[in-house]
Amino acid sequence: MTLDDIKEEIIRANSIVILTHESPDGDAVGSSLAMYNALKQLSKNVDIVIPEFSKTFQFLPNSDKIIKEGTIDGYDLAIALDCADIKRLNGFANYFEDANVTINIDHHQSNKMFADYNFVNPVAPACCQILIQVLEFLGVKIDNKIGTCLLTGIITDTGGFKYPGTSTETFEFTSWLLSIGVNVSDIYRRVLEVKTKANFYLTKRAIDRLEFLEDGKIAFTYITKKDEEELETNPGDHEGLVEIGRAIEGVEVSIFLREADGFFKCSLRSTSYVNVSDICMMFNGGGHMRAAGCSIHAGLEEAKERIINETKKSL
Repeated sequence: MTLDDIKEEIIRANSIVILTHESPDGDAVGSSLAMYNALKQLSKNVDIVIPEFSKTFQFLPNSDKIIKEGTIDGYDLAIALDCADIKRLNGFANYFEDANVTINIDHHQSNKMFADYNFVNPVAPACCQILIQVLEFLGVKIDNKIGTCLLTGIITDTGGFKYPGTSTETFEFTSWLLSIGVNVSDIYRRVLEVKTKANFYLTKRAIDRLEFLEDGKIAFTYITKKDEEELETNPGDHEGLVEIGRAIEGVEVSIFLREADGFFKCSLRSTSYVNVSDICMMFNGGGHMRAAGCSIHAGLEEAKERIINETKKSL
């Protein structure tokens, strides 16, 4: 598979749907909207389907075009962005499976290569960084709108350029985007510094519950559905809570559990040597070496015990 194949399929398609993973972060929303804006530039009939996303990303160009479900049955082409597994496509894997042709563009090392055409680079720190290459090959003019979406994904998935995956190309791309008028400092402030009040209060609860295990190498905390109901949270208000533990001296793995309907979503982050993707794969999850996630269908105490016991094996 080459970019020639992807270009040919995009040119051939009349109806296209863009999908990304559940609980979408900045890279998921940013890459999806960058692709949407690019395909509209190519005069394509395109739907971008994301059932829920944080209002943090409502500033992105054409975010108001995001819809909760598709408008037609049987798209010519389905494009999955920033998603390692078809099971994580926001509950809308059917749009992907029913499409005539499928494309998967991603950067997760745990990607299952589930599309007809897979363009995956696990070394890239963000899907948006890969997308720059793809859009340029398509002949798309990366303007301020598309650049804003791309840089949002790069900034969020590199933690503001601080994570180990950040490369020289990351800074080169950022410099180039800055040169075409993309407001780097504004995007940085919006996605990394400005917090909702609900996120602030969730952070307080998560800090109050923070536990240190294994001589301080593991930090653990959690949030329940009751917490979110009491604080009247919106989608995305839990973002960043897993980073609380990782920022503390001596912590190698930070574990954050968030209650869903009958199970717990687990987010893991590591500092230097533990591959948290391998840990999460034991629970049918995955991600990156230093950032990964999974779901455990159990109550709080059992979920906590299982994820901690698995983490201990890697210390």
